[in-house]
Amino acid sequence: MNEKILIAQTDNEIQNCYSVMAELRPHIQAGEFLERVKKQEGISGFQLAYIIDEEVKAVAGFRISEWFAGGKYLCIEDLVSKESERSKGYGGKLFDWLVEYATKENCDQIQLVSHVRRFDAHRFYLNKRMIIEAHYFSMALR
Repeated sequence: MNEKILIAQTDNEIQNCYSVMAELRPHIQAGEFLERVKKQEGISGFQLAYIIDEEVKAVAGFRISEWFAGGKYLCIEDLVSKESERSKGYGGKLFDWLVEYATKENCDQIQLVSHVRRFDAHRFYLNKRMIIEAHYFSMALR
């Protein structure tokens, strides 16, 4: 394997992450993906990290922010492996890379929100030594 983990910086690199990200976020169309990523980069520092080995195998969307309650943190907004590549360790490698990145950026913690029905994802995060420390509440406005 000649895999590498990179942060998508060019439009082409961002667009190459789409097919894998669409497996987690199917409501985002290919034609709007680049624009939405660039918008989030500008608003909140959103970034895409990805594993490539001839093709993109896994993608993570993340941002670094800070809260009064918890200090500086890296928030994983998306983490998905290509369906045909699942259970091959790509998601775990990308998660571990994010932990290293957060450490280098002097973050106090890593956070993420995962939908209550994503049981396989929860098992993965718990196996990665994450804990469930809060309830997440929302209210639809539209």
